[in-house]
Amino acid sequence: MTFSSFRPVALLAALTGWLAPAHAQHWQLQYFYDKDKSTLVLTDLRFTSPSRGLAVGSIVEGKHHKPVAVVTSDGGANWQTVDLQEPPVSLFFLNENVGWMVTTDGLWQTRESGKDWHKIRGLPAGIFRVYFTDENTGYAVGAKKKVVQTDDGGQHWKPLATAAETPGAEKYSAYNWIAFATPKLGIITGWNIPPRLFPQQFPDWMAPEEAVNRRDTPHLSYSLVTSDGGKTWKAGSASLFGEVTRIRFNPSGKGLGLVEYSNAFRYPCEVYQIDWATGKNETIYRDRRFAVSDIWLSSDGTAWLAGVEVLGQLRSVVPGKVEVLRSRGTDYTVWAKLDVDYRATANNVVFSAIDDRNIWLATDNGMILKLAQ
Repeated sequence: MTFSSFRPVALLAALTGWLAPAHAQHWQLQYFYDKDKSTLVLTDLRFTSPSRGLAVGSIVEGKHHKPVAVVTSDGGANWQTVDLQEPPVSLFFLNENVGWMVTTDGLWQTRESGKDWHKIRGLPAGIFRVYFTDENTGYAVGAKKKVVQTDDGGQHWKPLATAAETPGAEKYSAYNWIAFATPKLGIITGWNIPPRLFPQQFPDWMAPEEAVNRRDTPHLSYSLVTSDGGKTWKAGSASLFGEVTRIRFNPSGKGLGLVEYSNAFRYPCEVYQIDWATGKNETIYRDRRFAVSDIWLSSDGTAWLAGVEVLGQLRSVVPGKVEVLRSRGTDYTVWAKLDVDYRATANNVVFSAIDDRNIWLATDNGMILKLAQ
């Protein structure tokens, strides 16, 4: 099985494992937006050093959305709220100071760790995420098979022609993630999801019985792979249940991937290990009771999973208790559950890490937690 097929073997085989308690380390609440009649929906989190970090999102009060960032310069002991001009979608930082923020209306850059932003014109509409290999060379992915690249820091963008080679109608297709294992080896993932033959009349929360009984169907999963630092890319596609939503690499090039499924599938997600040497991937975790929304891989190979406890068959409607699992070693068969502050609930959780001891996570209901001893 190769990266071009990009199909986790989890779809073909079962995984057995067990959870072991871990008491030494725990997740401590550092920031909590707790105000009446409004909520802070955090969409992304980045720490650029052990002391400097920021999370971005929107304060929601009724129909009003106010874009904001919360910034710290002392490792999370204190946080400052900074107004943003456009709703944020995602963040990418090249180093401690220089970073980019994708918004619903374009691209912004900071050279002050997120304390100040200026808009860069020219990014095509519908972009979800950017990735820069240096201050000039970058990639952006988004809806309608959009993959564009820049060699002047985002001032000008040109299409990556290989992205259009994948099968499937453009209007039902998207690329959503970019990751590099080494300066030479990189991957971009995406999908094609056509509309249902019988369109869904109501959202899941309004018709829970229909959502639970709805049959999940496979669709195309896309991969674009480079082995020469982005000079050339090879396109691949395969029929797959679920969407590849995360790929993380550590400095040695080892990787983890996350596939998330719909409410109709028997598992909320699967996590798999990536082997660049062989091009194969192998499932290391799946559980009906735990919906993973982000993954991390430490430099020593320790794997981290963050998500929420599944309360019923209809997932992602009611917030669940935040859970974090950790597995040390190379086979990832033993997972330890770490203590998480009891107040932490969410539908979605994201990681950010500087090293093996400085790891944070943010929830989509305004909480930021740090790994503590």
